[in-house]
Amino acid sequence: MRDPRTLVIIGTGMAGIGLARALRARDKDSRLILISQDSGHDYAKPMLSTAFAKKMSGTDLSRQAPVALVDELNAELRTHQRVTAIDGDTRQLWLGEECLAYDELVLALGAAPRRPFPVAAEVASRVQSINDLDDYAAFCATLAKARERGEDGHVVIVGAGLVGCEYANDLTAAGHRVTLVAPEETPLDGLLPQALGQRLGAALDGLGVTRRQGEMVETIAASSGEEAERQAAPVEVRLQSGRRLTGSVVLLATGLAPRIRLAQAAGLSAGGDGIRVDRHLATSQAHIWALGDCASVEGVNAMYVQPLQMAARTLAANLCGEPSVLDWKAWPVLVKTPVLPVVAYPPRSAVARWEITGEGDDLEARALDMNERLIGYALTGAAVRRKVELARQAPPLLG
Repeated sequence: MRDPRTLVIIGTGMAGIGLARALRARDKDSRLILISQDSGHDYAKPMLSTAFAKKMSGTDLSRQAPVALVDELNAELRTHQRVTAIDGDTRQLWLGEECLAYDELVLALGAAPRRPFPVAAEVASRVQSINDLDDYAAFCATLAKARERGEDGHVVIVGAGLVGCEYANDLTAAGHRVTLVAPEETPLDGLLPQALGQRLGAALDGLGVTRRQGEMVETIAASSGEEAERQAAPVEVRLQSGRRLTGSVVLLATGLAPRIRLAQAAGLSAGGDGIRVDRHLATSQAHIWALGDCASVEGVNAMYVQPLQMAARTLAANLCGEPSVLDWKAWPVLVKTPVLPVVAYPPRSAVARWEITGEGDDLEARALDMNERLIGYALTGAAVRRKVELARQAPPLLG
């Protein structure tokens, strides 16, 4: 082993930087290298979907610039670089032609937005996802350019899951005209039973969001047929029903896929659920670990903050020779839709029935199994105050 040992973390999102901080709390001496394919700013990703209404820029959202992060962590930071290969046998990785040796390697690669339908090349720059701080800044710049061209800044959001609903609420509150398109009949279809989804839908309607739910996108192209005008033409979203929507920019909120290609190329066990790790966060190859959105812990991929933070602390302990096993409790998902607060803990086994109580916007839905045991829940409005009480009754995220 090299002296001092070299710890390399690929990824500088909340998982990578959170792990780096937890490591430095235990280990002041190891050489720590962070590799980022973006700008390397430290920021809280959940803030991205609440920033438009607050009129925050990408700079405002950055908690720490890369230079300050390097000083805090006593680390080396490689920004705008991509790891092209890993050799687990020799403990080496490549950044293009550059070879870098490591003693322990952590994959905090995150997840990439899905694009489930064709997008014409001439409008690709205006069909965007917001998955990191650089994406947020690019989206703001695209909207600003549309306004300069005299467009009204209409945003078409495709997808009515967690991300789509949060951005629909935030962008509308910021004064933008927003249309939300999704194949599901109600928002948050994967998290909420229909009655609660209908309440959220009504709240978004009241805020001013136009919903085209129950509709599938067919293609996205330029609205102008003249080739010379296509680059500057508004974007046209063509639905399978024949309806056509014209917007200044399209925001794709069509889900995330764990980034696994690098791991698979290195021979690690990985699949649609992510890079497979045990409860120590160890992959199928020695000295390589994974956490965050790219990792599947015994089949569970939890893409939200509390499981990520616990995983970072657990992995830091293991990397520092303090054996630690990940223990995920029944942490609910807090949806950032101020127009109607929502909390949900989706069941991981078959639901026999939903028991719904409350009235108006203040609803509590309990997912029960065949033995009438609580296996999940969803809350809206004032009922969200019961989230801690119900979490104590629900089965843990990792059984």
